[in-house]
Amino acid sequence: MLTVNRDDNRPIWQQLLDQAIHNITTGKWPPGELLIPSRELAQLVGVSRSTIQVVYEELYSRGFTVTSRRGGTRVNDWIYRPHASESVASEGPLQPELPALHATASHLQSWLHGKENTYADIDFNPHEPYLDEQFHKQWRQSYIQASSIPDLTQWSYGNAYGYEPLREQIQSYLSLARGVHVHIDQIILTSGAQHSLDLIAQALLQEGDTVSVEDPGFPAAWMAMKYRRIEVNPVPVDAHGLQVDHIDPSSKLVFVTPSHQCATGVIMSEPRRQQLLHLASQRPFWIVEDDYDSEFRYRGDPLPTLYSQLPQNTLYMMSFSKMVAPGVRLSAIIGPKAAIRQMAQVQQLVYRHLPIMEQVALAHFIEHGHFIRHMRRVRNIYRRRHEAMTKAISATDLGQRFTLSGVETGLHMLLEADASFDEEAVTTQALKHGVRVYPLSMYCLSCKRRGWVLGFAKVDEAAIEEGIYRLSEMLS
Repeated sequence: MLTVNRDDNRPIWQQLLDQAIHNITTGKWPPGELLIPSRELAQLVGVSRSTIQVVYEELYSRGFTVTSRRGGTRVNDWIYRPHASESVASEGPLQPELPALHATASHLQSWLHGKENTYADIDFNPHEPYLDEQFHKQWRQSYIQASSIPDLTQWSYGNAYGYEPLREQIQSYLSLARGVHVHIDQIILTSGAQHSLDLIAQALLQEGDTVSVEDPGFPAAWMAMKYRRIEVNPVPVDAHGLQVDHIDPSSKLVFVTPSHQCATGVIMSEPRRQQLLHLASQRPFWIVEDDYDSEFRYRGDPLPTLYSQLPQNTLYMMSFSKMVAPGVRLSAIIGPKAAIRQMAQVQQLVYRHLPIMEQVALAHFIEHGHFIRHMRRVRNIYRRRHEAMTKAISATDLGQRFTLSGVETGLHMLLEADASFDEEAVTTQALKHGVRVYPLSMYCLSCKRRGWVLGFAKVDEAAIEEGIYRLSEMLS
């Protein structure tokens, strides 16, 4: 019998429905059992007939009962109840074994944050830019302004290419700052470098294709490609950048960081650039040019892009992770219209479009001058920290023990040791002295080069001097 609890805050019909479902699913009302007519049940329970009718209608709509003109309402014969002898599984379906995924994710985490999660007094993180309250205040203004715009069409499904006003701002910035002149349909927005590389792999490559990457280099590049079952060919890097002669002849794509090599920090020499461009136009293959921190140059103006010299073969990647903040998660790919259109189709199919508010906020941030002022301010901060880093290394014996490179551009530099250097042991020892450093081996695909990639963007001048001094003392 169904009962009503007057102290229960739930509606009466809901109480009765829950009891009825419990009776059916536990077998108290077995399959095929005829339910009491609604008028008679209403009198027995002490509620209106309409309340019982609501319960019966809900049971029917959910498939718990069936009705007929003459047969009344009966419990559905298809209601399934496990027999007592059946063992109920305590867990869900088994997950497939994905060793490549687990290993890749672990490597990426170690590369970004170091193998240890222990706090360090001084963290020479090479991946994150400088942020402060002034940036936060300016970004908050843009975000509030963006969210107050009354245009409700912004909240509908967006353009797979990205928010058009933001692409227009990027188009203008590239033209003024990098000498890259493109139509907005040659720009697609993404949520970071890894997203960009994944889009490129899906849109322009096929499973089993070969790509060539710098070694040492940007780990996310080969990780993204390998996960898409692309064959990855490591290409050595020397003091002049990517060794073009070592590019696999079957490569469909070459990933390169010419303005500030991701690990070693070297600048790709002009002869190597011309050699790469000539080879790409001959074979042909795609050049993916990751221009991730070229805006921070300490000797002269930023170098010309490969894209400006061979636009039909080059996909130019830019990111706001270093220029603004990694948490903004906005990047862009610039390339030929047909290639960008194909990436937009993949974007539309798999991701649909990027979240709108970050795009609107960044467009406002750039349009109202906050971005240019932020860049001008952080360049001065980075210049001082860059100088403090190079002076501190020169003032200790680290300059004699290691080879220093990558000092012209960017937010990190390399202290390279010989191949016998026990990188892991010394890195662990440094952490015990309160200093976190980032091993060069984490950037290596097959090469055996050793050393430390040291970032200075998030470390003030006093901490830089102290950290370099501790490293020197530790090694003495």
